[in-house]
Amino acid sequence: MKFAIIKERKNPPDRRVVFSPEACVQLLETYPTCQIAVETSDIRIFKDEEYLEKGIEVKNNIEDSDVLFGVKEVPVDALIPNKSYFFFSHTIKKQPYNRKLLRALLDKNITFYDHETIVNEKGNRLIGFGYYAGIVGAYNTIRAYGLKYGGINLPKASTLKNKKELEDELKKISLPNLKIVMTGDGRVGKGAKEILDFLGIRKVSAEAYVHETFDEPVYTQLTVLDYNRRKDGKRLDKFDFFEDPSAYESTFMKYAAKSDIYIACHFYGDGAPFIFTRSDAKLPEFNIKVVGDISCDIDGPVASTIRASTIEDPVYGYNPHTEKEVDFKDKDAIVVMAVDNLPCELPDNASRGFGDMFLEHVIPAFFNGDKDGVLARSMMCTQGKLTKKFAYLQDYVDGKE
Repeated sequence: MKFAIIKERKNPPDRRVVFSPEACVQLLETYPTCQIAVETSDIRIFKDEEYLEKGIEVKNNIEDSDVLFGVKEVPVDALIPNKSYFFFSHTIKKQPYNRKLLRALLDKNITFYDHETIVNEKGNRLIGFGYYAGIVGAYNTIRAYGLKYGGINLPKASTLKNKKELEDELKKISLPNLKIVMTGDGRVGKGAKEILDFLGIRKVSAEAYVHETFDEPVYTQLTVLDYNRRKDGKRLDKFDFFEDPSAYESTFMKYAAKSDIYIACHFYGDGAPFIFTRSDAKLPEFNIKVVGDISCDIDGPVASTIRASTIEDPVYGYNPHTEKEVDFKDKDAIVVMAVDNLPCELPDNASRGFGDMFLEHVIPAFFNGDKDGVLARSMMCTQGKLTKKFAYLQDYVDGKE
């Protein structure tokens, strides 16, 4: 089995990689019958020389490899026919801008596995960059507050080498008595929570957050049933919400009335109620001044997120009365941080963490006959056809949707 790490070719450049030099060494030590090569790149966070120093082959042409690993979408003209590929294709939700990519994967007889579709038997994702999205997103949100109100001076995360340098910067600041509400407790939420805990912000219950006053910075981390209720008043479990979210309505306003900052780390499913609407944001009791929308669903459940922001220009202002974008320093503006590629700001740590997960959950499937079905579940297409699980994309491929 010949593996290869491909050069990232999408613009803007992404410096992340599936395997660090150390992860490549671990791969070869664990599975001595396999080989791995690295396509030369001047973009990657780990330089070619770092792989060479570990005894990993670096070369210009990786066409003799069987399985190719990337992070972002591969340009159509760079796809090598008749190979197996892993990368984020952004096609499973029928994104129009990547229709040509999925067609090319089929036309070039590529066996394709999307990182996003690598799940266990219960459908839970096994790998991803969400944890580092949470870390950078929370950092950026605190930074955004400082940009608006002063008193907190943090450099851009993208100018820092790694998570340790990010933490060193956080040690230098002190926070006023802010109240921070966060939605979501998955990988993204865990990363964001780690930053709030590192800052020494006290976590309080949802009940205390709403009804008590504090003389120190505090935060609360909400699950879906904390900020949604059934319209008929019944109290059921979270699985009922996931099965029929249309039966619920948001109760987030009771938190919005008490919060200075909102950090959105949730997964938003089709049919679920919006967390807060544009009408909600107009209400005089709506108190949120800064929104860190790590989930970044445009014109979706977080009304102030009217577009994604960028690493270069990470914040913008949203005027809730006009529903338009304004300068974030405008007195009526809600400050919005909605960068949609946050892990790119910590490419070293993000790559190492991703590689660890990939080595644990994916690579063994190539050597144990895929006994747990990891590859079978994640395979989107092979031999020029969509697999049964992803047959719903055929109309999308044909241009009918």
